[in-house]
Amino acid sequence: MISLKKVSRSYASAEGGTVHALREVDLDIPANDFLAITGPSGCGKSTLLHLLGSLDQPTSGEIWVGGVALHGADEAAKTRYRRSEVGIVFQFFNLMPTMTVRENVALPLVLQGRPRKEAHARAEEMLALVGLGARSGHFPHQLSGGEMQRAAVARALVHGPKLVIADEPTGNLDSANAAKVLEALADIHRKALATLVVVTHSEAVAEAAARRVHMEDGRIVDIPV
Repeated sequence: MISLKKVSRSYASAEGGTVHALREVDLDIPANDFLAITGPSGCGKSTLLHLLGSLDQPTSGEIWVGGVALHGADEAAKTRYRRSEVGIVFQFFNLMPTMTVRENVALPLVLQGRPRKEAHARAEEMLALVGLGARSGHFPHQLSGGEMQRAAVARALVHGPKLVIADEPTGNLDSANAAKVLEALADIHRKALATLVVVTHSEAVAEAAARRVHMEDGRIVDIPV
């Protein structure tokens, strides 16, 4: 279970004022949920996602992820959390161009100190899950945009996180490739491999999610059942 209680995030603007990116957000996300967060640009969606990934700290409020108090965690605890409890899928893939797809996906395990053979075997497993088993020895430049994003999904899953967060995972893809990435995300949900929280402008992604919340001006304004 993920729980946000009165979470706010403010920061100073370049003009000298204060930007209120989040305003006392309350949100509970059950284990193995597939939640889509929608809303206009600048409404706080990505800020909320960054807080869940421990990439940023709230100004006030509490964030609990599976019993971990992210709002009070020190840097060492946040690093452990990011390495073991959360997987992140970015809009722009962030694959290392000089590594094969297998090596890219295995990287989180290698950084944990896992044996390379074990890490590569697990990477092959995850690549098969997202339909890229035959592409594991290729380099990123040999893949389509959709294949690179599915490789990024595999990398986010490889260390067995409880939570996977994705920021506009289909934002740079054509409709055919977006549909394949969406199917990979839906498969994660069907197999209960992780809780999924996805920020999106795509109606197709929002409709595929199990639940959807809408944000405006730093607040959740609608929580459909």
